[in-house]
Amino acid sequence: MLYLVIAKDGRDEGAPARRQAVRERHLEGARTLAEADVLHVGGAILDDAGTMIGSAMVIEAADEAALRALLEADVYAREGVWQKYEVYPFRRAI
Repeated sequence: MLYLVIAKDGRDEGAPARRQAVRERHLEGARTLAEADVLHVGGAILDDAGTMIGSAMVIEAADEAALRALLEADVYAREGVWQKYEVYPFRRAI
């Protein structure tokens, strides 16, 4: 099943630095998931100033528990970048 995930970064002063500190490791993991056809699309959510404040992804997983396990394994989750998730079942139209 496909899921749309909105992962919000922390809003504290140190949030941008936490993201930048592990960004390359996060992108390496994302590339691996994309090559395995698990991550269908992913990218940063930006504020009006162009600062990254979260992530949006379409991920394929067996169920929501498997999806959440994938999210929690990501370095952004482990290092406290992502603070909150919104998860929605997703059906591709095109």
